[in-house]
Amino acid sequence: SYFGDKSSCVENANTLNLTSSSSVRGLNSTCIGKTPLSSGRSGCRSHTPLMGYSVTSSSAVSAHTVASVIVAVVEGRGLARGEVGMASIDLKNPEMILSQFADNTTYAKVITKLKILTPLEIIMSNTACDAGNTTKLFSLITEHFKNVTFTTVQRKYFNETKGLEYIEQLCASEFSTIFMEVQSKYYCLAAAAALLKYVEFIQNAVYAPKSLKVRFQGSEKTAMIDSSSAQNLELVINNRDSRNGHTLLGVLNYTKTPGGSRRLRSNILEPLVDAETINTRLDCVQELLQDEELFFGLQGVISKFLDTEQLLSVLVQIPKQDTVKTAESKITNLIYLKHTLELVEPLKAALRSCNTQLLKAYYNSLEDTRFGIILEKITSVINDDTRYTKGCLSMRTQKCYAIKPNINEFLDIARRTYTEIVDDIAGMITQLAEKYSLPMKTSFSSARGFFIQMNADCSTLPNGQLPSEFTKITKMKNTYSFTSADLIKMNERCQESLREIYHMTYLIVCKLLNEIYEHIHCLYKLSDIVSMLDMLLSFAHACTLSDYVRPEFTDTLAIKQGWHPILEKIAMEKPVSNNTYLTEGNNFVIITGPNMSGKSTYLKQIALCQIMAQIGSYVPAEYGSFRIAEQIFTRIGMDDDIETNASTFMKEMNEVTYIIQNANDKSLIIIDELGRGTSAEEGIGICYAACEYLLNLKAFTLFATHFLELCHIDALYPNVENYHFEVQHVRSSAGNKEKIAYTYTLSKGYTEEKNYGLKAAEVSSLPSSIILDAKEITSHIAKQILHRQKSTPEMMKQRAAYQLAMRLVQTARNSRLDPDSLRVYLKALKKKYEASCPTPRENDEQQ
Repeated sequence: SYFGDKSSCVENANTLNLTSSSSVRGLNSTCIGKTPLSSGRSGCRSHTPLMGYSVTSSSAVSAHTVASVIVAVVEGRGLARGEVGMASIDLKNPEMILSQFADNTTYAKVITKLKILTPLEIIMSNTACDAGNTTKLFSLITEHFKNVTFTTVQRKYFNETKGLEYIEQLCASEFSTIFMEVQSKYYCLAAAAALLKYVEFIQNAVYAPKSLKVRFQGSEKTAMIDSSSAQNLELVINNRDSRNGHTLLGVLNYTKTPGGSRRLRSNILEPLVDAETINTRLDCVQELLQDEELFFGLQGVISKFLDTEQLLSVLVQIPKQDTVKTAESKITNLIYLKHTLELVEPLKAALRSCNTQLLKAYYNSLEDTRFGIILEKITSVINDDTRYTKGCLSMRTQKCYAIKPNINEFLDIARRTYTEIVDDIAGMITQLAEKYSLPMKTSFSSARGFFIQMNADCSTLPNGQLPSEFTKITKMKNTYSFTSADLIKMNERCQESLREIYHMTYLIVCKLLNEIYEHIHCLYKLSDIVSMLDMLLSFAHACTLSDYVRPEFTDTLAIKQGWHPILEKIAMEKPVSNNTYLTEGNNFVIITGPNMSGKSTYLKQIALCQIMAQIGSYVPAEYGSFRIAEQIFTRIGMDDDIETNASTFMKEMNEVTYIIQNANDKSLIIIDELGRGTSAEEGIGICYAACEYLLNLKAFTLFATHFLELCHIDALYPNVENYHFEVQHVRSSAGNKEKIAYTYTLSKGYTEEKNYGLKAAEVSSLPSSIILDAKEITSHIAKQILHRQKSTPEMMKQRAAYQLAMRLVQTARNSRLDPDSLRVYLKALKKKYEASCPTPRENDEQQ
């Protein structure tokens, strides 16, 4: 099993050598090779590459990490159809996550979970894609994941009994409570059985007994954001350019480790729903912001950690075959482990003076004596000055001389031989430089071994060429790289000597690893601590770059002067700020305004602030109060693109159907530009009906529309509020033309810009007679609609009573006012209620 980079093991220390060797594009081209697991009926699957282990530079962690997750999915049959089991394992992290849940016919939960996992490969049963009998789940997954490798294995490998046996055998004792959670969850156990068998096959290695972290991940502890909403909001991928960092992840990602980056990404896609846990995180961020020494001290230590999860994954795997590559990899990983454990004490020192509950708990966790036991066992065998270094030659030297002298006499002899060969190479190149009077120097690369490098202009060379004894010549600008027949032979001797050293070192390392396996589970705890601290430091870092505030959690969504975090990053200045206020009594907001006035940006801003609050980050506002959302749904239209067709209309209908089927009282629903793919009459009808359905929920809903007829729904429903984006009319210097200036400011009421289509017509070349006719017809229709929708005195009184009742309930729940202030507030509510109720004289006038 190759745990090292294929070019030269682990020494290329800035990339993860893990890429899919085949892509599957739909069912018809699904490629599955004949393996001991495959059904043999499904074509030709290219072999999944074996895992390359190298360390991502901690100072430059890419937000777009290479896919390394393998997922097994299985669905119940017959009456159990719709019950789905999933098991996933990250080849860079020895943690298996099990899930089982019921899903509807859209399989939205399955698709969402897979989008979050970003799998390298998906495994399903061969019965899911039998010719002529493909299941809907298989079709949907292949449709949504066209660039992911698919593999089908025989149904018999999805065996729940075998799955439970695997878990009992491999699960670390500290996570053994998993048995109680999954004993009756047959489908996730079946998926686990197929997954572990398959990983064992492709990796040509097995996990050490009692080494895996296994956990059951239910959906109840996190908010659900469907994949369409995640795409609309650009949470982790920019819609215009996938390499662009203008996403919420890009705004918040100042992590220093790969584990921290992965943790931040998964939290953004699945925010927390437990206010206590969120506030615990916020306490930490607050302390990091207030204590500069703690912030910089922790950041300095965290940045030195390597990918702890991936390191742990490789350590707990036992290769089925001993090769030079596996030997080199194990030696490297032991050096990385030593490096990691040596950071525990500095991390403890940085946390020693902390005050918040979570940071104190982390400090106490680092008191675990097993860290010291493992490090002591390692340092009894490994040289004290052996450490992780950058540069392939430096790291090769560290591996070569990692073991202390006098532990193995033959190893000491082999190392002396290696040193002599390296010295001979350097001496030979020095002699060649003197012989030809050229500035030659010894260089090394993982691919070429030792070679000669020289900086010289070709005009200084005899006849403009290098002497004939040099071969494999490459030139970049004025730098020549080349070798010779003698140097190639010396490299071969060097490699032979190195193989002997690695073999003997490997035997000592394996013995050492066997002694520390029983203590190694403390590294799971360390990995968790490092990634969480890295994420919290990232939140604090983001706060220092902008005026974010700590959010509160109540039963109200109240954002004072909030702004769009991604827009701020793009514009490099603070965008226009706006207020947001939704309560149980005013839970449905209709937003109007011309195209490009700011509606879509505002809607996205609210959803992003909600997500930021629920992951434990500060939010872009002067003040923020949030109600925990269990689901966040968005249906965002293209506000500046009015071109629509049948396919876009069907897409928006499917999105709204999904929202209606899945929303509950604790949802945050954001709908923008619904019904524009059909006629105005049908669009208004669909919007009105959808609004009336959603009004029966206590969900917080924001609904942006160009159909001004919807604004009058507030006459029937007292929990509806109208808001609009203001625009200004600016005349040209000539004074004969008028244009709209956007303020991007939200105000109460619906827009007065009712006829911006007519205004566009006015500045066009349409004849004035047509424009006058259009204005007259529009005015007549508007008066008819207004007359039908006019509020009666009884409606106005009911609305005022409803608003008063909701304010009183809210005050009873959340008020922190003293008795005198509360009395003043209640009197103000009474006056507002009386002012909102029409007097008898007003009634007569209206009638």
